[in-house]
Amino acid sequence: MKGLVSICCFVFLLSLATPEVEELLDSILRDRSHIEETLRLAAMENSGDYTAALQRLRKIYHNSIRPMEQAYKYNELRQHEISDGEITSKPMVLFLGPWSVGKSSMINYLLGLQDTPYQLYTGAEPTTSEFTVIMHGEKIRSVEGIVMAADSSRSFSPLEKFGQNFLEKLIGIEMPHKLLERVTFVDTPGIIENRKQQERGYPFNDVCQWFIDRADLIFVVFDPTKLDVGLELEMLFRQLKGRESQIRIILNKADSLVTQDLMRVYGALFWSLAPLINVTEPPRVYVSSFWPYDYAPNTSRELFKREEISLLEDLNQVIENRLENKIAFIRQHGIRVRIHGLLVDRYVQTFKEKMSFFSDPELVFKEIVDDPDKFYIFKSILAKTNVSKFDLPNRDAYRDFFGINPITSFKQLSAQCSYMGGCLLDKIEKAITADLPGLLSSINSGKNPSMFSCEATGCGEKPKNRYRRH
Repeated sequence: MKGLVSICCFVFLLSLATPEVEELLDSILRDRSHIEETLRLAAMENSGDYTAALQRLRKIYHNSIRPMEQAYKYNELRQHEISDGEITSKPMVLFLGPWSVGKSSMINYLLGLQDTPYQLYTGAEPTTSEFTVIMHGEKIRSVEGIVMAADSSRSFSPLEKFGQNFLEKLIGIEMPHKLLERVTFVDTPGIIENRKQQERGYPFNDVCQWFIDRADLIFVVFDPTKLDVGLELEMLFRQLKGRESQIRIILNKADSLVTQDLMRVYGALFWSLAPLINVTEPPRVYVSSFWPYDYAPNTSRELFKREEISLLEDLNQVIENRLENKIAFIRQHGIRVRIHGLLVDRYVQTFKEKMSFFSDPELVFKEIVDDPDKFYIFKSILAKTNVSKFDLPNRDAYRDFFGINPITSFKQLSAQCSYMGGCLLDKIEKAITADLPGLLSSINSGKNPSMFSCEATGCGEKPKNRYRRH
């Protein structure tokens, strides 16, 4: 109760715009020095090596992975096309949760935006109706969603597929800030359980899924007074399945409760979320109060401070490992593209083997697509290649895939070779087994990524003449 009274006093003081009140507010602002220390904002980085590694990663993707991706139309299977902007983009931190739980206040606090013209608007009522992307820029300015989607150098151009109504609800804020040089924040509209999805005017869940798929860290924020779990929140946690390692649950505004009540709320939060997070090790829950003013008196100040520093260390870990995570992401994508190419090749090979002069092509291929196990499509891939059965895509996905892509439009992998370009399968396997691991090891060893051995990575090598006798 005392914490609640203190917060009310802060709000009342904020409504008064006198020099005396401003001086009083400055005296109750929380010290932010631990933010800069934990995130190492004062440390200088060798941006040249980072840029060189990204350019090398981009070259490997375009030369070795993208050709097979385009030849076998992988994007139409997964609906995830990797752009140059996504390869070179900074780590993304996504803020999700119910309305008025302190998502925007938390961003203002981390960036020190309070009392500046560009602080995110906050209030007790639902205030954020847009997806707000806070990113680095040379000067402070806002960017319309239509402009962000039209700029191919950014990683947000694929958002255009969600329509103009969504782009009007997308806004970017650029500002020169040390933290934003290393990370991008995304603030999302709060979940309102009594609102129908159709009232938003755009596919809210699909947009959330797009950001979830690309987020390096996901903060799901809760208020001690808003622990009810409705249909929209349940849908959100379904979308987070498989991303548990990126999730951090935050019980915000913790200093508004006395210790005994806080313990009960903490237990109630786990009780509410247990059916939604069905994993052996649940995501970590951080208990603190993320806003610029001092903690309420007679609360667990030291605990809140330690929890806050622990959360900042998690954020710093993502920043420090951003290049390694990017390489691992591209390699994982390459593995999926390779498996897709092998499967399409097997479908094409089986189709040609079963076709005869009197066969009906449509009936033959329908039989293959409807029952691929009868023709050992998937089992043959597992038997002949180093493919994990856990990486194989859903069989039904290929029925839809070939429904819009005729089997006759694809060539076998053995025919996907050229003298100058080499073979698609050889190039993507070399990228997965040698080029990308070589780039990763060069970063970990501290070598210049632009100077490490071409023998390991194949950078700039001349194509071998396969028709010359040795």
